[in-house]
Amino acid sequence: MRYVLEGSVREAGNRVRIAGQLVDAITGNHIWADRFDGALDDIFELQDRVASSVVGAIEPRLRQSEIERAVRKPTQSLDAYDLYLRALAHYYRYTEQDYAEAVALLRQALAIDPSYGPPAALIGWCQLIQRLQGWGTVSDDDIGAGIRLAHKALEAGRDDPDTIVAAACTLFYGGGETALAEAVLDRALALNPNAAPGWMVRGFVHAAGRNQPEPAIEALERALRLSPFDPPGFVNATWLAQAHLAARSFEKVIEWADRALPDQPRFIAAVRVKIIALAYLCRLDEAHAELGRMLALYPGLTIAAFRPTTAAFDPEYTEFALAGLRLAGVPEE
Repeated sequence: MRYVLEGSVREAGNRVRIAGQLVDAITGNHIWADRFDGALDDIFELQDRVASSVVGAIEPRLRQSEIERAVRKPTQSLDAYDLYLRALAHYYRYTEQDYAEAVALLRQALAIDPSYGPPAALIGWCQLIQRLQGWGTVSDDDIGAGIRLAHKALEAGRDDPDTIVAAACTLFYGGGETALAEAVLDRALALNPNAAPGWMVRGFVHAAGRNQPEPAIEALERALRLSPFDPPGFVNATWLAQAHLAARSFEKVIEWADRALPDQPRFIAAVRVKIIALAYLCRLDEAHAELGRMLALYPGLTIAAFRPTTAAFDPEYTEFALAGLRLAGVPEE
């Protein structure tokens, strides 16, 4: 037994406090701890809230703990699972060098086990992010191979929510297979209703793929409640900004972009959506300043260069976003 979940219940009058903690049974380290207060009159509602919060919080903490364990493991003892965990460690760091290393590790994992779903699902998404960020040269053949691997991953890991969610990202953003992505995400969330990444990606598809801001915001806020400290929280904040762009709530766009950027100032999507909102608010000096930041991250970015990355997006959403970039001074070519 590697991990132990402990808990206690205390009563005081009509109030009850439930405390829980997750402990590494080998090292004794505390991985997660929290407490929940409520009234005895609402004990069943409190139990549901505790169960949902515990599952949503523990899942990313367990994964992070396993990543740290894999990074400490001697290189000669690596297998496909540990290679995948090491790739995740680089994936979360979000630099050009880390993403190149993540892709290399995922390829090594697949060389050991070609049928292993998680790395097959993730590699295409990593390469799409490399292309979106302007990191290195990612060819159309690379993207096509990633999409094929995502399909293969769904066949191998049809009951694994993490595999399904990573594959859905690739199939939606890289392949424009919106309906398939929605269907498999619904399956992932049926398997695990507390999977915060599933709600994140579902919200993103609602916002950008369907131009449906209300369900997008609802899904993304649910992901945030389930896992407020998830490593890719800056992505959730950025996708909330994009959902509010679909709703034309420009001040909210800026608020959520500003939550994302301190955690990950290199995330071009967060800078870009902030530029669009500032332009539509006629705050052009600020928009130009953010444009300078974006061009420092991705020199030479133009409307023509950006447009192909929106192939999976709803046409109305895309044209509205591009018009905002033009207002801010992004060149056509």
